[in-house]
Amino acid sequence: MATAATTPHSAAATRPMTREEKKVILASSLGTVFEWYDFYLYGSLATIIGAQFFSAFDVTTRNVFALLAFAAGFLVRPFGAIVFGRIGDLVGRKYTFLVTILIMGCSTFFVGLLPSYNQIGWVAPVVLIALRMLQGLALGGEYGGAAVYVAEHAPVGRRGFYTSFIQITATVGLLLSLVVILVLRTWMGEQGFQTGEGWPIAGWRIPFLLSVVLLGISVWIRLQMNESPAFKKMKEEGTQSKAPLKEAFGQWSNLKMVIIALVGLAIGQAVVWYTGQFYALFFIQSILKVDLLTSNVLIAWSLILGTAGFVIFGALSDRIGRKPVILGGCLIAAITYFPLFGALTNVVSPRLAQALETAKVQVVADPATCGSVFDPVGIRTFTAPCDVARVALARAAIKYELVPAAAGSPVKVTFNGTEAPIAPAVPANITAFSEAAAAAGYPKAGDPSILKVSGFFNALGNAQALKAIGILTIFVIYVTMVYGPIAAALVEFFPTRIRYTAMSLPYHIANGWFGGLLPPTAFAMVAATGDIYYGLWYPIVIALVTFVVGLLFVPETKDRDIMTFDGLATKR
Repeated sequence: MATAATTPHSAAATRPMTREEKKVILASSLGTVFEWYDFYLYGSLATIIGAQFFSAFDVTTRNVFALLAFAAGFLVRPFGAIVFGRIGDLVGRKYTFLVTILIMGCSTFFVGLLPSYNQIGWVAPVVLIALRMLQGLALGGEYGGAAVYVAEHAPVGRRGFYTSFIQITATVGLLLSLVVILVLRTWMGEQGFQTGEGWPIAGWRIPFLLSVVLLGISVWIRLQMNESPAFKKMKEEGTQSKAPLKEAFGQWSNLKMVIIALVGLAIGQAVVWYTGQFYALFFIQSILKVDLLTSNVLIAWSLILGTAGFVIFGALSDRIGRKPVILGGCLIAAITYFPLFGALTNVVSPRLAQALETAKVQVVADPATCGSVFDPVGIRTFTAPCDVARVALARAAIKYELVPAAAGSPVKVTFNGTEAPIAPAVPANITAFSEAAAAAGYPKAGDPSILKVSGFFNALGNAQALKAIGILTIFVIYVTMVYGPIAAALVEFFPTRIRYTAMSLPYHIANGWFGGLLPPTAFAMVAATGDIYYGLWYPIVIALVTFVVGLLFVPETKDRDIMTFDGLATKR
């Protein structure tokens, strides 16, 4: 395999994959699919998990804690990148991502076995959060290992194509988790799925327990693989780094490239990815009030239709470069998000789109009594009537205008001029304001104008659903543009001796923090302004920052020979 890395560009681009190369891609991709499947299960079932493990609190608070536990997995991912990246550069790629998949799979399996709060009290949520953090740590090491392993086996001129199969895994893992959940929900019924009524076990536990089968298959495949040729060559020549962390982040020449990779490539890729796959799902569920089955069916179809783009854009980056594809995706997404999300609202909930234009909702208050309602992690408690009203309106997806009143004036909330009473707590106001908004023209939950499908294939016979799937597929295509070539681009940035460590950290800071925290941050921006589209400024601004920084500072690396590249001084 070492000779494959130096194959001339034209020959490498035309010859078919060898059996060994196919095996490398299958082993790395399949294991990473399982890892993403495990990781996404929690996010898809956060509401049920909140009821099981945080039942000591009211519904709103338990959901907040469930989401915070989910966020914990994102927050620790960069630390996993540091820990396992260092091990990968010292010990080897193969054994490191073998360890990460064992940690991930076992953690997920134990979530399925973990007793609820009602059974063992506070031990349950504490263990749950610990398991989530282990999942995040493992994922922080898994992706970098898989990407580096495949790239170091790939011939020059085809790294974008080869590593694009790793990029597919996140989407396939999400799709697999959605399909398993939909099948179990349909088969067992909602009550059986949530509580296990009439069944030996609650259905929500089954997807977690099934991960042990996926784990066994993945470990068996990976045990049969060899170490990457670049790492073996480096080990034979004795050029390994003795301190990968110090070399990657303690030397300015390398640290500078880490920062450029982070800002000029990774954060833009992260926000476009999370907007297209996660915020879009959150938007249609929480803001457009589409039911769970319909929203999951719409997202699933968009993933199926758009997933081939990962390979297409990965291969395209081998021909025209990583920069044009990734930065082009960031720019196009930033320019079109507002009109596309507006079109999505018009298609999915036409009455809501009309109400946003015609219904006049105002919060009239003394500005001195209104504070900031920005709450990206969902742990703040609001008591001032002005803040309570605004948070309730935002959570009910009601667009409002904050109107200044005279000093000392009481807070008023009006719907087309009709005043609605304000309760002391947010949940009570959500109910009351939703009723008042319905009278002013907003759709209620379950309104017949809101898109609804009865099954996976039924969506294809519904013109309204097909339009929504089309818009969501465009979002997925943007995801494939920025995400398809990113593994190859990051791998090519750094020399073999620190590659695992140096490329993993910017990737996981971007995707764990900038991407993972996008949905709650964007919704907090919506709550703070009363505009259901205002949260889109978060991905738009970051994508534009990446476009500018990437255009000015990111080198093109598609023709770089990573077998011999030892730093910027030998850039090809």
